[in-house]
Amino acid sequence: MSRLLGKAALGALTAAVLAGFSAASLPAGAQEQPKAVIELYTSQGCSSCPPADRLLKKLAKRNDIIALTLPVDYWDYLGWKDTLASPVFSARQRAYAKTRGDGQVYTPQAVIDGTYHVVGSQASSIEQAISRAKEKLKNARIPLSVETRGDTLIITVGAAPSNTRVKPATIWLALVKKSIPVKISRGENRGKIITYHQVVRNLTPVGQWTGQKVTIRLQKRHLQSKETDGCTVLLQQDTAGPILAAVEIKNW
Repeated sequence: MSRLLGKAALGALTAAVLAGFSAASLPAGAQEQPKAVIELYTSQGCSSCPPADRLLKKLAKRNDIIALTLPVDYWDYLGWKDTLASPVFSARQRAYAKTRGDGQVYTPQAVIDGTYHVVGSQASSIEQAISRAKEKLKNARIPLSVETRGDTLIITVGAAPSNTRVKPATIWLALVKKSIPVKISRGENRGKIITYHQVVRNLTPVGQWTGQKVTIRLQKRHLQSKETDGCTVLLQQDTAGPILAAVEIKNW
């Protein structure tokens, strides 16, 4: 049974922009084909979550999916403090619920392309949501490319098609660790060792897009650490709307 929170007011998302940011206008590199983005909201203190965590591992291997794990902290009071959780992720999950207007915040919850949510352990429901989101966003996709040149990570967002009504979008940078095993000694999962996959260790807005082509340069040395293997870039309407584009670099 999935854990469920009642409707709650959205707390402000707080994240500092990473050092080494600058904007420019450079030619885009090779464009990625649109991929479905699956954000799994999970918790080490949730007994319903391990099946969803295992499913995400399988989904992350697919070429048509970008999978992300975002551990939340609101079940910490049950006896085990989630060692990977961030209040930023909990706030993001609530922001989605507010944007959708349904107030649904629970674990394990999978949010697909920033539009639909389903129980994160239900593979068939995820597939259906991927198809629905693909159809809904087919005319809203924006070109996005990410490449590295020496110590520089270059993010290029293309211009919106002419005669298109544009809503401002946030350019998010997620720093990701491929897998993290955790030994849980208290709470609902006590005695288990659970491995989490494609774990977001930091999620930061690094720019805004208003319909014009923009390129962002970040210094890799400010991003790389032993806690990260690569990164994912998301272009998202507002801060918790539909995801218009996404690209990942799995290995620095």
